[in-house]
Amino acid sequence: MYVKEFEVRWSDVDANRHLANSAYINFMSHIRMSYLLELGFDQRMMAKHQIGPVVFYEHMYYFKEVFPGKPVQVSLEVMGTSENGKFFEFHHNFYDAKGRNVAHCEMMGAWMSLGTRKLIGLPRDLLQVFNSAEKPKSFRMLTKEDTRKFAKVPKDL
Repeated sequence: MYVKEFEVRWSDVDANRHLANSAYINFMSHIRMSYLLELGFDQRMMAKHQIGPVVFYEHMYYFKEVFPGKPVQVSLEVMGTSENGKFFEFHHNFYDAKGRNVAHCEMMGAWMSLGTRKLIGLPRDLLQVFNSAEKPKSFRMLTKEDTRKFAKVPKDL
């Protein structure tokens, strides 16, 4: 499990004086990019391959409030990837200073070609790196159907 600690800043707090939803999203985005950087997915590598990560959804579950003054730890686990690396699922947990689980998020995303603006599998060298990363016991192989499990489709005006 990959973990980072964050200070809850004044700008992370909402009108109810607890951690704002947008701060949870920002912390998760930060830890994902930090994780990818450690794997070697830096801006130069992504520019070389003309790829970028996209988010399909982030489902948040809040258990306890988080207040300023104490740090929060955020974890990342790779829960699934597709065979070609196109799709990925990450789970995040938030822990207070005492180690209590205060929130959970299930996130699914994919890799996009910056040239065609279409979803693509990872190039062989990046797939090899991504597949070598630590995975939990509940890791699973994803299919396109997994990305459609909530059956949400756009409805124009």
